[in-house]
Amino acid sequence: MKILIVSDTHKKHENLVQVLRKLKPIDMMIHLGDAEGYEDYIAELAGCPLEIVSGNNDFFSDLEREKELQIGKYKVLITHGHYYYVAMGIEDLKKEAVGRGMDVVMFGHIHRPVLDYSRGIVTLNPGSISYPRQEGRKPSYAVMELDEAGEAHFRIEYLT
Repeated sequence: MKILIVSDTHKKHENLVQVLRKLKPIDMMIHLGDAEGYEDYIAELAGCPLEIVSGNNDFFSDLEREKELQIGKYKVLITHGHYYYVAMGIEDLKKEAVGRGMDVVMFGHIHRPVLDYSRGIVTLNPGSISYPRQEGRKPSYAVMELDEAGEAHFRIEYLT
């Protein structure tokens, strides 16, 4: 199973189209907020099940602010992250996820990729595919793949 994870597209979809061309077929797409009203368009582009949450720029959105998913044997919390003050660090978010018995927590908001394996949980931010803020400012996204044994493998990838 191959899952594309993106965040913070902010109405700019050219890079998303490029990534989808490169990765398809995918089994699921996760969008971690700030789609800014384009969730239906993004779902159409994905061509597979889409899980999406609202971000701090998703004004008047009916999207949920977070979701708990079951992906294979993994309990996954997806959120934009701003309610957990992730711009100040990821400890509050990790504490919440651990307290809920999650195996993985995914968030957006900071526009910088994070892949952290600590406290018995995987914490993942794909960065922003449209407006990256990390050094080098390369658009980024993440891929989660479940192998034949059901084990999850995560990677951050960059557009060049």
